[in-house]
Amino acid sequence: MSFDVQAARAQFPILGREVNGKPLIYLDSAASAQKPSVVMEAMKRASETSYANVHRGLHTLANEATEAYEVARETVRGFLNAGAASEIVFTKGATEAINLVASSFGRSLAAGDEIVLSQMEHHANIVPWHFLRERSGVVLRFVPVTDDGRLDMDAFRALLGPSTRMVAISHMSNVLGTVNPVGEIIAAAHAAGALALIDGAQAVVHQSVDVRALDADFYVFSGHKLYGPTGIGALYGKAELLAGLPPYQGGGEMIETVTLESVTYGDPPYRFEAGTPPILEAVGLAAAIDWLTSLDREAVAAHEHALYARVKERLNGANWLTEIGAAPGKGAIFAFNMAGAHAHDVAQILDRYGVAVRAGTHCAEPLMRRFGVTSSARASFGLYNTLEEADAFVDALTQTRTFFA
Repeated sequence: MSFDVQAARAQFPILGREVNGKPLIYLDSAASAQKPSVVMEAMKRASETSYANVHRGLHTLANEATEAYEVARETVRGFLNAGAASEIVFTKGATEAINLVASSFGRSLAAGDEIVLSQMEHHANIVPWHFLRERSGVVLRFVPVTDDGRLDMDAFRALLGPSTRMVAISHMSNVLGTVNPVGEIIAAAHAAGALALIDGAQAVVHQSVDVRALDADFYVFSGHKLYGPTGIGALYGKAELLAGLPPYQGGGEMIETVTLESVTYGDPPYRFEAGTPPILEAVGLAAAIDWLTSLDREAVAAHEHALYARVKERLNGANWLTEIGAAPGKGAIFAFNMAGAHAHDVAQILDRYGVAVRAGTHCAEPLMRRFGVTSSARASFGLYNTLEEADAFVDALTQTRTFFA
């Protein structure tokens, strides 16, 4: 197989619009990717023809909606190569999935127990663990990041010890684009007697993930970065671990029995899906996964890498710009600062040229401090971007520089 970027672009209606009189060049996919028509059509069709609440109804619409919802769960199972659909918990996104694990697993922790994180984590994989530090006295340890944006693996191994209970690390940095050696990280965590949670919000978009081959205990991702809808994500957890975790939230669906005196909980995954779930969003997520996996993912990855390489090549020698993170094998994310300019100003001026980039701390303040900056601009490439757009981005950057030179 191969990858036809123009055929892919044709499936994204929004890419045909203009911004400020210029063709839209959307380079903010790491924050939220655009959706192909098949995703919106699947959600619209489910809304118009088979919408009802799931699991508890006996009528035809309820049965059809339930089937679609559970088919979506099976789609996610196959996407991650989990062993069973019951190992897939639907959540609002990667953030809620991490909060679920931190809250439920955290009940077994005591003062002095240690959680190993890294300096490159998104706030979603830092703040929930800080809750445990504040409430239970657990200790947070952070793996340092090298100057080129890699994890210091020697330092990581030195942090592991008899008090380590959980290692929670991103598979791919949302700022640096660094792809971490999570298989090695998971193996080291297990050797130390700890569990491992991997934040795959960025990684699943750009590479195939096999949670069983990795031997991950928990793996999380969000739908909206995966060309799917907002408001849905998934937590993978090994069956025996989910079975041992207490519920994260209480309400309908997650129970077995309720009396005035007591309550018993349902089995996973329903134990962790209190209330009415994101039904239409699950349908949309399944459509996004089916669409993405129909492509030659190796060819897509090569295309995305070529976009990043083009930007790097054209900016070679530009002493007015500093890239943050240049780890070997990194993903198609280009975080940078322009000399004499604030990242917010750079992003606003680029917008005049129709170029959409992100600016700020990217929910990674500890990483910003590590590199001695308060913010950065970030261009993140999706499979629908073209080499012509990469060139237009560089041209717009060069024009933007004139405002600050």
